[in-house]
Amino acid sequence: MDYYDSTYDSELFQSPSASDAALNGAAFLGIVIAVLLIVVIVYVVSAIFLGMIFKKAGIESWKAWVPVYNNWVLLEMGGQHGWLSLLAFVPFGSLVTAVFMYIAMYHIAIKFGKDGTLFIVLAIVAPVVWYIWLAVDKTAVWNGSAQPNKTVTG
Repeated sequence: MDYYDSTYDSELFQSPSASDAALNGAAFLGIVIAVLLIVVIVYVVSAIFLGMIFKKAGIESWKAWVPVYNNWVLLEMGGQHGWLSLLAFVPFGSLVTAVFMYIAMYHIAIKFGKDGTLFIVLAIVAPVVWYIWLAVDKTAVWNGSAQPNKTVTG
């Protein structure tokens, strides 16, 4: 006796065809290419404006185009140790690098005569906007000796 009931045949129970697999592969490839394109665009825009920031600070702008070294230089601009940028290659080290990078960005904003608090929030939320703002702002003038205000109590 045959207990097969054809009413359960539907597209949900059918295996995907070769054309479906090719379509899924093409969609995946399209997504990968789009993500890579976005990463390259963000890198180029960041390097252009970071180079402008370096130039304002009296540092050669080509250093903004070298991966890892650009973070090294940025850390040193902000009074941190440049070698901290190498911690990004160690597990959980990128978190440490990010914290010191934000401290450096705070000090860099102060040295450009900007409110450190506003600029550190901007650096954390949208670092590319931080680069663009400091790079194109005519009132941002580098003062390498500027220090954050420290309130002394007692």
